[in-house]
Amino acid sequence: MAATETEEVPAIPKFLMECSAKDVALNWLQATDLNRDVYQHLAYYVPKIYCRGSNPNPLNEEMLAQHILLGPMEWYLCGEDPAVGIRKLEKANKSSQLCGHVFKIGEPTYSCRDCAVDPTCVLCMECFLASVHRAHRYRMTTSGGGGFCDCGDTEAWKQGPSCLKHEPTVSGAMEEDPLAHLSEDMVGRAYEIFAIAFKYAVDMLTWVEEDRLPAGLEPLEKEDTYYCMLFNDEVHTYEQVIYTLQKAVNCTQKEAVSFATTVDRDGRRSVRYGDFQFCEQAKTVIVRNTSRQTKPLKVQVMHSSVVAHQNFAIKVLIWLSQVIGYSGGLRRILCEVGLQQRSDEDSSSLVDRLMLCDSKLWKAYGLLQGMDPVTRQVGQHIEMEPEWEAAFTLQIKLTHIISMIQEWCASDERVLIEAYRKCLIVLLQCHNGPCDGEQPITLSMCGHTLESVQYRVSQHQVSIHLPVSRLFSGLHVLLSKTEVAYKFPELLPLSELSPPLLIEHPLHCMVLCAQVHAGMWRRNGFSLVNQIYYYHNVKCRVEMYDKDLIMLQAGASMMDPNHFLMIMLCRFELYHIFNSPDYGKRFNSEHTNKDVLQQNNTLIEEMLHLIMMVVGERYTAGVGQVSAEDELKREIVHQLCIKPMAHSELVKALPEDENKETGMEKVIESVASFKKPGLTGRGLYELKPECAKEFNVFFYHYSRADQSKAEEAQRKLRKQNGEDMALPPPVLPHFCPLFASLVNVLQSDVFVYILRTVLQWVVEPNGHAWTESMLQRVLHLIGMALNEEKQQMESASADSDVTFNFTSKFSCPGEAPENTPSILAMLESLQNSPHLEVYKDMIKWILKLFGIVKKMRERSNLAPIVETEGHGIEECSRDKDKADRKRKAEIARLRREKILAQMSEMQRHFIDENRELFQQTLEELEASSSTVTDNSPIVPDAALIALGPRQTRVFEEKQVVTCILCQEEQEIRMNNKAMVLASFVQRSTVLSKNRTRTFQDPENHDPLFMPPDLACGTHIGSCGHIMHAHCWQSYFDAVQAKEQRRQQRLRVHTSYDVENGEFLCPLCECLSNTVIPLLPSPRNPLNSDSSKNNASVPVLSSWLKRTLQQLKVLKKIQEKQTDNLSNTHLEGMEVPEGFQPDVKPKNPFSESIKGMLTTLATATYKVGLKVHPNEQDPRVPMMCRGSCAYTVQAIERFLADEEKPLFGPLPCRQDDCLKALTRFAASQWTVSSLSVVQKQYARLLSVLIPDDDKTQISPSILDVDMFHLLVSLVLSYPALHCQDFTGVSLAVGHLHLFHLVTTAHIVQILLTSSTEENTMDQESADGDEEAAALTLYDKLRQYSGSALNSMTSGWHLWQYIKTGIIPYLRCSALFFHYLNNVPAPVELQENGPHHFELLCRYLSLPTNLMSLFKTENDTIDPLIQRWCGVAEVQSFVKGERTAISYPREPNKLIELPDDYSCLINRTSCFTCPKSGGDKSRAPTLCLVCGGMLCSQSYCCQTELEGEDVGACTAHTYTCGCGVGIFLRVRESQILFLAGKTKGCFYPPPYLDDYGETDQGLRRGNPLHLCKERYRKLQKLWQQHSITEEIGHAQEANQTLVGIDWQHL
Repeated sequence: MAATETEEVPAIPKFLMECSAKDVALNWLQATDLNRDVYQHLAYYVPKIYCRGSNPNPLNEEMLAQHILLGPMEWYLCGEDPAVGIRKLEKANKSSQLCGHVFKIGEPTYSCRDCAVDPTCVLCMECFLASVHRAHRYRMTTSGGGGFCDCGDTEAWKQGPSCLKHEPTVSGAMEEDPLAHLSEDMVGRAYEIFAIAFKYAVDMLTWVEEDRLPAGLEPLEKEDTYYCMLFNDEVHTYEQVIYTLQKAVNCTQKEAVSFATTVDRDGRRSVRYGDFQFCEQAKTVIVRNTSRQTKPLKVQVMHSSVVAHQNFAIKVLIWLSQVIGYSGGLRRILCEVGLQQRSDEDSSSLVDRLMLCDSKLWKAYGLLQGMDPVTRQVGQHIEMEPEWEAAFTLQIKLTHIISMIQEWCASDERVLIEAYRKCLIVLLQCHNGPCDGEQPITLSMCGHTLESVQYRVSQHQVSIHLPVSRLFSGLHVLLSKTEVAYKFPELLPLSELSPPLLIEHPLHCMVLCAQVHAGMWRRNGFSLVNQIYYYHNVKCRVEMYDKDLIMLQAGASMMDPNHFLMIMLCRFELYHIFNSPDYGKRFNSEHTNKDVLQQNNTLIEEMLHLIMMVVGERYTAGVGQVSAEDELKREIVHQLCIKPMAHSELVKALPEDENKETGMEKVIESVASFKKPGLTGRGLYELKPECAKEFNVFFYHYSRADQSKAEEAQRKLRKQNGEDMALPPPVLPHFCPLFASLVNVLQSDVFVYILRTVLQWVVEPNGHAWTESMLQRVLHLIGMALNEEKQQMESASADSDVTFNFTSKFSCPGEAPENTPSILAMLESLQNSPHLEVYKDMIKWILKLFGIVKKMRERSNLAPIVETEGHGIEECSRDKDKADRKRKAEIARLRREKILAQMSEMQRHFIDENRELFQQTLEELEASSSTVTDNSPIVPDAALIALGPRQTRVFEEKQVVTCILCQEEQEIRMNNKAMVLASFVQRSTVLSKNRTRTFQDPENHDPLFMPPDLACGTHIGSCGHIMHAHCWQSYFDAVQAKEQRRQQRLRVHTSYDVENGEFLCPLCECLSNTVIPLLPSPRNPLNSDSSKNNASVPVLSSWLKRTLQQLKVLKKIQEKQTDNLSNTHLEGMEVPEGFQPDVKPKNPFSESIKGMLTTLATATYKVGLKVHPNEQDPRVPMMCRGSCAYTVQAIERFLADEEKPLFGPLPCRQDDCLKALTRFAASQWTVSSLSVVQKQYARLLSVLIPDDDKTQISPSILDVDMFHLLVSLVLSYPALHCQDFTGVSLAVGHLHLFHLVTTAHIVQILLTSSTEENTMDQESADGDEEAAALTLYDKLRQYSGSALNSMTSGWHLWQYIKTGIIPYLRCSALFFHYLNNVPAPVELQENGPHHFELLCRYLSLPTNLMSLFKTENDTIDPLIQRWCGVAEVQSFVKGERTAISYPREPNKLIELPDDYSCLINRTSCFTCPKSGGDKSRAPTLCLVCGGMLCSQSYCCQTELEGEDVGACTAHTYTCGCGVGIFLRVRESQILFLAGKTKGCFYPPPYLDDYGETDQGLRRGNPLHLCKERYRKLQKLWQQHSITEEIGHAQEANQTLVGIDWQHL
């Protein structure tokens, strides 16, 4: 059976507890053979302590191991009680100058890129901050746990080895012997016990036997008890291991998860305990189940005693590390024991054994030569892809080692010479005779003859792995770099070299690459393509591709250039083509094998490119007269010629050294300028214009795609700069003497013959035998040759002859019998060919350069005068070209201006002739806008009033919109078909001041009153795109049908959940889950203003009295209906005059609009309460009103945080959404039960007008958000007003309700401000407002039992009121603006002073708000008294409870440290809350509340709604109503989550100095907080755009959809 957590742990045997550590140690002190006695003790007790069953008890094991096994060692070491002895050691010990801090998992480590000897030399955060390296270029990473801080280690740092804390003191300059603090007896005992313990640990940890122990440790009685041990192989996933274990050992999923977690954390875990057969059975099942797709899980059946000793061996090493911490002397002894040479057969030290036990590849290097050879498949495709990864993996691992070996050889001349000789011997052994199929042949061309062998890469075996050849190549170039070749030529075996032999294998590799590009090896599959890719890749090319090229250069420099080119032609299998005079004429469209022709053309192109590289690639120190910085600059220039690049892109494109450094920072500023990033994107390096002249279109490290991009970019740049389109070869540095003869390739007979032959094909009318790429390469080679000749003549002294003479062959015609024209003549004939327009400028540049070189040759004096004249000719020609271009540009400009003038005149005439039609079109366009045109009030801005009887009358133009689905236009009217906005409803805690409050019972939760902490609200947003309701319904039905089919077919997730009503907007693909109906302006028969003059407007007291009477009547009617009385007539009731409660108003909306009102209301109810939809639930209208209020508050809060004007230009989507949402909420009551809304209105009003009904206890004014109360009262009031026929307008009720709620909010502010500290200085004397505020406060003190703090400053109270009420007034202004469609004053449309007064005027409030209490004192005063007399208020003023104070502090994402390493350091101390102190593998920070979570681990999964979810998903439901923003600290990555199935990763706000993020912390550059990006992240959260961002990300990247986000 499987090991389980529920098995009973057996009691500790008595004989173990009776064992005395002191007695054992005394016996050891008297022993003649201590090693034997210690081993006997361990052999007997270790198996009795460790691994005693299927479920061992770690606490018991630790206790017994310390008591029985380690205790005697400590007694023996100290010679007395360890408690006393260790205290003495610590007292005598001197603190070490080495830090030695052991890193925890995830702790930040720092490595100085300037001073560290290698990347493994690191500092802890404390030492780093106190070191000189803080000002250097450093790399930051997170530790995997277990390493040490190297502060104080002089061997780890080139400079600054110690921080200030560990700086050696002057007195400690003379280091004393740490052994001096130990007695001689203790030193002897320490050597003995350390040697035994260390050897025991090494023996057991390197032990490979599964059923046997080392000599001396075999138990007397061997039990038949075994463990089936499962090992971590870093290949199989958690799910594979869990599934396999459930089948193999018959355990539950929870037990399998525990096993898998332990294996992942500790490296191994026993999964079954029993006899051998029982464990072997489990092993068989595990191996069988995991060997189908990949290699099987590593599993072994081990005897319990072997496992026991291995477990204790780990404990011994931990004990040794603890003991040496007590004394520097003990540390010295252990080091000597570990490094002491043993007297056994291998004579290696214990440390050597530990380091070498896994080394199996010492002899692999020589075996790599010729590894994994391939042969071209001709007939059929290869059946199985051959294994190729191992060789390249080894190559990548060895690359830096090979480079360091070469650097080491170069450090000493004798070592270099000896290494060169030895390597040559090995290389010659690899060439011991011709291979199979190599037949001797004679090559003859242009009067030159060569004996060679017939070797075809396309027919014989070829290998891409040539490490010996490449090592020899590297050593050869070092002979030149170090000048050893010139100092000691007699010591070098240069005469023994066979150049054709040296170039053979590297040339095979180059030809293989060319043939693969030509498509000749397609049947060999992807394995060969991958090998070619890595051969050129930046990770391998330094010791592969680059070294092959150097070997070709070395061979070519030592042989006749004609012979070299003939061998090249032969190996490229092109010799017969160039040796056939009529090759170009033989091709016609009828008798041509197109594939063969295309392959030959590609091979010719590749061969020409290789010639360019052999002669032109001189930027390697030793090949050309350049430095390493020159080489690096050239690499960077050519990368930036492709496009501007980020720092990380450049680093990836450059080779790294053994310290993972590219050296880029040293030279980048000389060739590029840095452009900082904006809110998005990355910082980019752009090439400096003066460096563009170094561009070589055939740069040897370009891939084909890179070359194409670079060529296009450079041509475009030259066009923008008004330059010609030629991309000439750059001027190259001179060769070093050892390679100087390479230039002769450019003037050899075979080279000129090749050029002439290709140009002859181009000149001939039949164009089958050449390509434009071929011609481009030929022109480039000609340019290189002319450049070389020009360079040599410019640098030659007056009395020396220039032997390089390409111009003579350039202008010389071909010899008989062909009599072909010269290269010069052919280029002149091609200069004006229409089909070669793209190369016209290049040919022109060549002819111009030829003329300059020719004139230089004709002059006897090669002094600077010639150079000046040459430049003069060139500049004269260039000036002429510029003048021509300028003249043409001027003509073109005048022509454009003339055409534009004609068009303008025609337009003017057309408008004059069709003025009436034009005006009509403008009007139609104005009317058809999707947003309402500017409303035209009939009063000036100063008198604009948003509500009440004096509300500004506005004439609104009709609104005509277009459906995005059918493209039909329609006017928004009550009786028309519904038009809707795609929208998204979501629960929100963005405004919450109390995230611990949750709805425990959604089915019975009452959402009528919103608490002032805004714990959880419902937000509605929209993308602003409009559709017909029926078009949307058809679209949604189609989406549903499609998803049903998809689920049946593929079973994959999508970015939206159709079952929950989600869909993507058809136009912008924004996530939506409902629609908002578009409604006309609220002035309709139900809301008509029947008041003709303002004189009849009732005051608050009379309106309130009448309203309460109406509510009383309605309550009695509802009570009678509840009692099932048939007589619900109004007889016997005192009904106020003009009130007709039996009248049922007619709904003015069309059926289509009513349906959409119900749709949105039901969606808001379902999402907001997380319940099943129910149209009849009385909470539906509550949720609709609440969502309107919450959305307005969210937008107001965002505008305030962004310091934007309240009525500034809102984005169209927000403006349309607020308008549609407010009108929807104002009209929703028409599709609800009238009595339900009336009852809710009565309950809402009871907060302000407490009644005597004890059945419904209303919350106190401290426990209600006043803006939500205002919106709910205003929007539910029409349900009462529609039965009032007294002529009092709806606007009157709105005004009185607003004034009443405002007075309650002022009281609320004053009550809660009493607990605030008074930190403001009074700026002016008290006025009317201040005096009134003080009077009101004193009244509140009186009514609340004098428990409020005493206040003497009315000014301070008035400031509290003004600042506290501003958010409420701003929200109210937005609400009434969209409800009544009254435009805002211009002053409120921009930021400025006096907004308080402007808001009051716009909202029909007195600017002195305190006058509200005076004008209706008889009505308000009793209400205040009742408000303050409520038990909750009494409790608050007595300090027995808390309350929200105003204004509420704006919610923001948590503060993050500027330095990312501070964050890493903070999380390194975080432990998994459920794993007994284990370090969390993926600590994740909630940016909303600051909580740290253990993410992406099975240990912290919890059950949520019947499903296991990860810590982050569970946290979102308590902190963000299902939506969360997290920072994955170890990965430097933002995580967005929404629900259980939606999530995406987002760039973090931390950037390095190059403006880039470092997701995964791969580059390790210091990261600092970018406040702008963090502010952008906060905006996404505040605007409720997280879910939308996730939707867009998942649509753009379908792999995100398949991630199990709920497990994070």
